[in-house]
Amino acid sequence: VQLQASGGGLARAGESLRLSCTASGLPETFSRYAAGWFRQAPGKDREFVAALTRARSTEITDSVKGRVTISADNAKKTVYLQMDSLKPEDTAVYYCAVKSTILTYPVLTRPDQYDYWGRGTLVTVSS
Repeated sequence: VQLQASGGGLARAGESLRLSCTASGLPETFSRYAAGWFRQAPGKDREFVAALTRARSTEITDSVKGRVTISADNAKKTVYLQMDSLKPEDTAVYYCAVKSTILTYPVLTRPDQYDYWGRGTLVTVSS
């Protein structure tokens, strides 16, 4: 299984970035998976950013609500994280993760709830 995250880079405050996470080698069809994005800033714990349930309901953490959107393209086996109005405090390594769930499973917001992880993509926001 491989989750390839991309789209990170250097941005200025107020700009936008779109992160992508493309899956390959999953045991089940991509549409059966819930997905999440987490981030880890230097010296800090990994924290929840956004998640999609298998039914494609979403949850966004309060600190980025209104600036971040999570979506998925099942045909492309890809999860996206659209980040607008970036702030320096958004600087972190962003990780995607997936887990196969039943259709009615609630949103997964803890890292230990996920089975597969990408390697992360670095987002650096300058002021």
